[in-house]
Amino acid sequence: MQSLKINEINTQINQLIEKKMMRNEPIEGKLSLYRQQASIISRKKEAKAEELQEAKEKLASLEREVSVKTNQTREFDGTEVLKGDEFKRYVSKLRSKSTVFKKKHQIIAEFKAEFGLLQRTEELLKQRHENIQHQLRTIEEKKGISGYSYTQEELERVSALKSEVDEMKGRTLDDMSEMVKKLNSLVSEKKSALAPVIKELRQLRQKCQELTQECDEKKSQYDSCAAGLESNRSKLEQEVRGLREECLQEESRYHYTNCMIKNLEVQLRRATDEMKAYVSSDQQEKRKAIRQQYTKNIAEQENLGKKLREKQKAVRESHGPNMKQAKMWRDFEQLMECKKQCFLKQQSQTSIGQVIQEGGEDRLIL
Repeated sequence: MQSLKINEINTQINQLIEKKMMRNEPIEGKLSLYRQQASIISRKKEAKAEELQEAKEKLASLEREVSVKTNQTREFDGTEVLKGDEFKRYVSKLRSKSTVFKKKHQIIAEFKAEFGLLQRTEELLKQRHENIQHQLRTIEEKKGISGYSYTQEELERVSALKSEVDEMKGRTLDDMSEMVKKLNSLVSEKKSALAPVIKELRQLRQKCQELTQECDEKKSQYDSCAAGLESNRSKLEQEVRGLREECLQEESRYHYTNCMIKNLEVQLRRATDEMKAYVSSDQQEKRKAIRQQYTKNIAEQENLGKKLREKQKAVRESHGPNMKQAKMWRDFEQLMECKKQCFLKQQSQTSIGQVIQEGGEDRLIL
């Protein structure tokens, strides 16, 4: 692709050179410019190709990194990274859960309010109970049996606790014995079920060790082979780059030589035509000769120069009077402007008096 573009540029350069040759314009200075532009464009294309290759390698490394991160995420929480429609479904599910959460939160707020009300009721009942107990103690003190109600409550509470503890002990012993039996049976069942799995796991572990060792050997072989191929590839790329530069230099030298040959042929042909026209006896042919055209142009320019010198001389002679006349005209303009200002000033002073002009004189009548 790059060589095709270089060939197209070379053909365009050749076309431009031919056009310049047809116009009889010098092209030696511009030809070097075109060659430089072509070499600059080729170098830029090579740099862009290298940048594209680097970008592709970077994209491949990023894709590998994304796959590694995805696998790590899957190993960490057992779930895959969601994409596309799965992520949309996940978001809709989260929204539904959010609405459920808001409803549950509202219910919890209602429960908290009810809990506050019940707590307040409990405080009131405790306060009422304390008041009743105080009244009961005063009555017991009056009757001479103080502490009777407290002792009665303590006895009832202790007896209730003793009965609960006895019942709990019996139930706990029965539960523990039954649980031990269940655990023993469950352990025996799990052992019998896991025995073939453990045996198979040992075989798989041994096989995994063998495969790991083989993989390491293959990897070392691959690394050494890849390093050798990479060094060979770099050498070949350097050789190809050198050959391309040499090819470009030879092509530019070839085109330069062709252009010089064509230019010399054109100059030789023009010189031959000029010689034929100059030695020809035909007046029409002599008029077509470049020497005759240049002689005619020189005579015309000399006549024009003579006329311009005469015009310059006339301008120099009339410069002084013209400047004097221009100065007089500017003075006249200033005089007229002054008269205009005086007239306008007289028009504005009508309230003071009246100006009458008679016989070239101005008189002010108050």
